[in-house]
Formats: sequence, C-alpha cells, structure tokens
Amino acid sequence: MNIILSNASEAPIYQQIILQIKAQIMSGELKPGEPLPSMRLLAQQLRISLITTKRAYEELEKDGFIENFVGKGCFVKAQNTDFLREECIRRTEELLLKACESAGQCGLSLEDLKEILEMMYGGNDNV
Repeated sequence: MNIILSNASEAPIYQQIILQIKAQIMSGELKPGEPLPSMRLLAQQLRISLITTKRAYEELEKDGFIENFVGKGCFVKAQNTDFLREECIRRTEELLLKACESAGQCGLSLEDLKEILEMMYGGNDNV
C-alpha cells in the first residue's frame, strides 16, 4: 500500500490517507480481505501521529471500506459495485464542481469548458 502525504495540500492528513486508500480499493489495487498495515505501523511509516491513522481507519470503517477485527487488524471489506460507482461519481462531481468554479472565475463559457473537457477526455474509452 502506497500513501503519499502532502504538507501543501489543503486536505488534513487523515483525509489524504482516507482518499488514497479508498482510491486503491476502488481501483482494485487493494483486494477484498487484504490486510492493511496496523495503525501503529502506518503511523511509523508515514511519520505521523497514531491518532491520525486511527481517525483515518475509523472513517474508512464507518464508510464501509474496511473491517476491523479486534486482535487481528483491519482488512479491506468486500465492496458493493453499485456503492463503488456512486463513490466514484461523487468524487468526480466534486472535482467537476471545482473545475466549473475555476472556469467561471476565468470567464470561460460552458461551451469553452465542454471543449476543454472533450480534449482532455480524448481517446478515453471508459464511457
């Protein structure tokens, strides 16, 4: 499991951990049943507080991405594909909202924004 933290990010560290673990689960990089590092080990690896990793794991468990078994550790939970799709759509909507706000600040029209999106989406066949 690879997690990269950024001090320049506006997102708090625990949120950066959550987003990256969710992304790895949704992409299939982390498989159902796969163990996650212990909270203590992850804190040591990332050189952050144990409280921060605990908060991230608690949020991931609350959101249904991981399961915590006392004495055994945390494991990736089997995911409902509809739930994963909804989570992905929600993330995309958040990013598009930011892009729309930025475009509005630059004075770009909806047509300009569509053109940019079509160029960036390009040959992506994931439609």
